Amino acid sequence: MAWSDREADWKQRLGGYGWVNERNNNSKREAKRDGHRTDPVEKAAAPARLRPSGGYRNLRSFQVTTIIYDATVSFCDRFMDRRSRTVDQMIQAARSGRQNIAEGSWASAASSQTELRLVNVARASLDELLLDFEDFLRQHGLAQWAKDDSRALAVRGMGKGLRTDTEVYTHWLAHADPAVVANAIICLIHQANYLLDRQVAGLERQFIQEGGYSERLAAARIEERQRKDQTNPSDPTDRTDRTLPVCSLCGKPMALRTARKGQHAGSQFWGCSGYPECKGTKKLEGSVRADRSDG
Repeated sequence: MAWSDREADWKQRLGGYGWVNERNNNSKREAKRDGHRTDPVEKAAAPARLRPSGGYRNLRSFQVTTIIYDATVSFCDRFMDRRSRTVDQMIQAARSGRQNIAEGSWASAASSQTELRLVNVARASLDELLLDFEDFLRQHGLAQWAKDDSRALAVRGMGKGLRTDTEVYTHWLAHADPAVVANAIICLIHQANYLLDRQVAGLERQFIQEGGYSERLAAARIEERQRKDQTNPSDPTDRTDRTLPVCSLCGKPMALRTARKGQHAGSQFWGCSGYPECKGTKKLEGSVRADRSDG
């Protein structure tokens, strides 16, 4: 059978796994959601979020792990005994690598720590899947591509383009040789791990610079109280926030913060609500009650 015939046959047989139809189906679903979101009445009524969440479908890490998940299902169906427990473990690891990115993206609205934990779970699941594919090659006497192998370089080169969909990897993932397919998936896993490492580093920097959800919530409440005080100074309701200190550097109200590192890690202090633009701080007096930030 010619290569073009094998490719067409592969697409037809595996369409149920979303390889060929996923982009079309996703486009229809996205169009439907986009149409729903752009309704002017609903858009005007939607409340503003203190911290945005979701948007995971635009993450390159999510797009690559989707390819890995579908490729793993296909690989197990074509080259492994479906009754094997390893098959279930590989598919679940591939699924976890994808789903935890999505779950973490939505969890970011309320907890930076939860988002970080879930992204790290996705990273660990992909490492487990990587070992499974390496085991398959070793146990079947098949060679694993070296990092500088021309075939590995070709697969990685596709990841540098603007497109991140299954079709650009069809030449390798539809191949009749399981060694080619397994090695291609290994290359994709390394790409996904690199992307997730960068994502984790970015989330950590964001947490250090902007604080967690509780800190942002406190800062937002202080700013809202200050706005109300300016518009209606005679309002007698809930004046507790008016005793909060103001920053000596910029004059903005201060918010409770928790030291994350250094010799004072775990202790609390007043930090400027304008951080990171302003880094003013003030010692927290023992007579003031402080609630810990949950990040």
